[in-house]
Amino acid sequence: MIMFAIGFLIFLIFLFMIIYNSFITVRNRSEEAYATMDTYLKKRWDIIPNLVETVKGYATHEKSTLENIVKARNIAMNSSNDKELKENENILSKSLKSVFALSENYPDLKANQNFLNLQTQLESIETDILNSRKYYNAVIRDYNTKIELFPQSLVASIMKLAKKEYFEIEENEKENIKIKF
Repeated sequence: MIMFAIGFLIFLIFLFMIIYNSFITVRNRSEEAYATMDTYLKKRWDIIPNLVETVKGYATHEKSTLENIVKARNIAMNSSNDKELKENENILSKSLKSVFALSENYPDLKANQNFLNLQTQLESIETDILNSRKYYNAVIRDYNTKIELFPQSLVASIMKLAKKEYFEIEENEKENIKIKF
């Protein structure tokens, strides 16, 4: 009976170690996914001033639109936590859409090589951001599922792990941008 109890105890310790290590693995994957997304966001932040300067010369009476983009970029860059960053990035994305919608009204701007180059780079970065968000959300889904499953939920409560939020866009971000003159 004692041997059975000792064997069962060893089994429980071994099971705890496996579950604990799997949480460490998924936590590190979520941090890596977030860091990857953060890298792409920084690339986008770096390209925005060049885009704004290029547009400025062609759309001088659109000063407020351009100022809003710079303001949204600065706010996003200075976000203090993940939730704030997600909200601010959604605002920045909406602002960037307005620049490309604006370019439709300025044929010279639309033909400008710098603008086209910046637009292509930004579109590429936006695709990278989208893919990194999908990866991040998939890792977070796995992490959240793992926390809620039994017996992992017991270990998660011992480790004081909490569910993480997905990186989602707001409903109003899914709408088309309307530019009025």
